[in-house]
Amino acid sequence: MLSTSAFSGSVTGWLLAQLLLSLHIHLALHTFAVIHFLIRKLAHCTEYAIFGLLLYHSFHPRHPEDWNARSAFAALVVAGLFSLVDEYHQSLVPGRTASLVDCGIDTAGALLGIVLFYAGTRLHASDSNMAAAKESKEEMRKGARGE
Repeated sequence: MLSTSAFSGSVTGWLLAQLLLSLHIHLALHTFAVIHFLIRKLAHCTEYAIFGLLLYHSFHPRHPEDWNARSAFAALVVAGLFSLVDEYHQSLVPGRTASLVDCGIDTAGALLGIVLFYAGTRLHASDSNMAAAKESKEEMRKGARGE
């Protein structure tokens, strides 16, 4: 849906202009163009971050909380290839253009989603280890006091 002419730059530009007008925000044309560009590229990054996570979990469904580098790599490759196919599709849609830069942003978004998941698993493991160590230490104190 996002690769169709319904989300072309002119349509999203009009939507952003309407939003800013309703909020009584007036921007210089150059500032508006920069913000519009950044929002569109952030949308690429965000949707592929989510897509990368979904792909990762589809390749590693049994233990979704565990990190698996092979599943992460497979998810990144599939997201990158899908991005290329999507850009090719956009080259065939009136009002849309294909861009290898967008493929790079899409793939970077998928990588970002996977890296954030990896960081979350490591943080969770660290918290679990700290809680287990604290519990073990408390049990040792109780044992030393004869409780």
